[in-house]
Amino acid sequence: MPAEPPPSVVTALSFVGRDGGAVKTLRGFQKGRHTLPTAVTPATTAFLAKLCEAELAERAESFFQHVRDALAYKRRELSLAIASPTAVLTAKDFTFELAYALEAADPARYLVTQTLRDLRRPALVREPPFDGVFTGLFTELAFGLKKSVRIEAVIDLVEALDADAGLAVAYPSDCRDCTLTVPGVDAAVRCTGPTLELVFPTAGSPAELLDGFAAVRAAFALSPELAALLA
Repeated sequence: MPAEPPPSVVTALSFVGRDGGAVKTLRGFQKGRHTLPTAVTPATTAFLAKLCEAELAERAESFFQHVRDALAYKRRELSLAIASPTAVLTAKDFTFELAYALEAADPARYLVTQTLRDLRRPALVREPPFDGVFTGLFTELAFGLKKSVRIEAVIDLVEALDADAGLAVAYPSDCRDCTLTVPGVDAAVRCTGPTLELVFPTAGSPAELLDGFAAVRAAFALSPELAALLA
């Protein structure tokens, strides 16, 4: 079964990775002059944008050079736009975004989200130079479904399977989403209705995450109705 999600099912595919740290460790933070954010507001978000400006520019420029060298892009095939707290690298084959934000649960910390999206040539993820650029960056594979699914229907389909099938499902009482455990797949599979997300415990390359998706599709084949979601 192909690892790549079929175009007839998927509307948008993205690979997501996250890291971060304490706000006070950012180069722009001045101890004794600045105070740590205690809430996420427009003012504290603007404050973070100033604090992370140098790190963001440095990180984005380094990645630009890495991509240009590894994939042999020419000037017209690659561009970088920085508007702190976000930087967007646009290549002829994909878009890569770096975004700094305060953590909602602990505003004294910041989160950096790395997103690879708008793959215009999906086969690129299998090419060694591309794999080398993005190896170890992503823990999440997310895509929109062209036809949204009912969470209750997904839950009922999984619960109707024989226990030996190995598929298990967890969900809140309001069924706003559900998380599936798939045998042989070291990832949580979260369905929200319009989206499906695979969250892996360790970071990998786009190709590795797509291999995990292929295993999910194979497991869904246990039920014709579930298989239809990813056919």
